[in-house]
Amino acid sequence: MANQKKKEVGRRKFLKLGSMGVAAVATTEAVKRIQAAEKVITAKKRMAVVIDLRRCYGCHACAVSCKSENGVNLGAFRSWVNQIEIGKYPNFMRYFLPRQCNHCEQPACIKVCPTGATYKRKDGVVLINKDRCIGCRYCITACPYDARSFVWYRRSKGWQTQQRYESLDFPARRYGVVDKCDLCIHRIDKGLVPACVNTCPAEARIIGDLKDPNNDVTKIVSTQAVSVLYPDANTKPNVFYLGLHIDAAEKAVEVGPAMHPISSNR
Repeated sequence: MANQKKKEVGRRKFLKLGSMGVAAVATTEAVKRIQAAEKVITAKKRMAVVIDLRRCYGCHACAVSCKSENGVNLGAFRSWVNQIEIGKYPNFMRYFLPRQCNHCEQPACIKVCPTGATYKRKDGVVLINKDRCIGCRYCITACPYDARSFVWYRRSKGWQTQQRYESLDFPARRYGVVDKCDLCIHRIDKGLVPACVNTCPAEARIIGDLKDPNNDVTKIVSTQAVSVLYPDANTKPNVFYLGLHIDAAEKAVEVGPAMHPISSNR
């Protein structure tokens, strides 16, 4: 009887220590991921986007081409355009604000991902490993730019089937995972520009390497008055705007990926 009691106590102690060990390992891994996300990646490239709002007239060609190129599900967007109305009739203005993932230097999404599915390439492009994503959506909550969406539907059924006009180079969207802009890496890795940049009729979008002093993006960022969305988030976004209206930007960040006109009395 005494021996059996000792065995039970020993077993409980073993299980307790084992659970503590697992928790410690999990905590250590989480800390490592956070530390890795906070490190500045020294690379030869740092991809960035400049959007000239003085040229944009809200045609939504960027949003349409993005959905077509990447097979984005209905009801979700990787790229969209906010329409913000400032003032009251007859004294009001409408502003157009193209939005997407900001591919931040210090992404909040990477810090909260429990599996390491969200990561950053050496050129600064933030990506999602769909094989590791468990659909917890922590990253959606953490992103201050509302740049992520959850894929609820399987595209292989009914109206979710990939259409003929959609890119054949990019696989149909998986479901049960998070999705977002990846700067069309299947294009930029071939020396092409993203679909949104290629399609913009006003040439309001420019993509380039901030590490290249002769690049147009570098010249604009270093010599002109550029702005970023939500600078207080301290994520150091790599999407820069020319001609950004502060009130319009605040309203756009507040409402997220809304395609309909947004009114503000400011």
